[in-house]
Amino acid sequence: MKKIGLYFGSFNPIHNGHIAFGNFFIENTDLDEVMFIVSPLNPFKTNEELLGQQHRLNMVQKALLKFPKLICSDIEFTLPKPNYTIETLNHLISCQANVSFTLLIGEDNLVNFNKWKEYKNILKLVDLYVYPRKHRNKIPKHLLKHSKINLLDAPKLDFASSHIRKKLKKGEVIKSSIPTSTMAYLEKNNIYK
Repeated sequence: MKKIGLYFGSFNPIHNGHIAFGNFFIENTDLDEVMFIVSPLNPFKTNEELLGQQHRLNMVQKALLKFPKLICSDIEFTLPKPNYTIETLNHLISCQANVSFTLLIGEDNLVNFNKWKEYKNILKLVDLYVYPRKHRNKIPKHLLKHSKINLLDAPKLDFASSHIRKKLKKGEVIKSSIPTSTMAYLEKNNIYK
């Protein structure tokens, strides 16, 4: 059975940390692929600085071209809004019965995981692989001990889309932070200028 890790995000814009995150799971777990699911809107975030979903999807598709095990999905664009992870999982599982899915999140998301819609049902459907950040001491104890939640060891990356957007708006060069294709797309479409 094929194993696919699901990496949800706004990818506003996609950066090298996102790609390193996906590659880490391919290289260090039993996953065959990592699916980057571009979310139209995160229920926990404001919509103020969110680029249009098509721009974000285009950038993710271009950034992942060199990584055959990292794939892009717009599945959430077609689902009713607002959309929650549990609904996307139910949809994916119903469409792909011969695939085993694993939810990929950072520790920062695990801190508030018990506030996610139907989080207990999410844990019935899939395992969680959790990438380390600097939040382990804030994670609720019952989640730390849950048998379906796997906390992984990995180098901590210091990338943030919000920081990258600020630098781009100031005209600062950040080529080491984002894929070349993303920079080219932003320049071609006059984004953040």
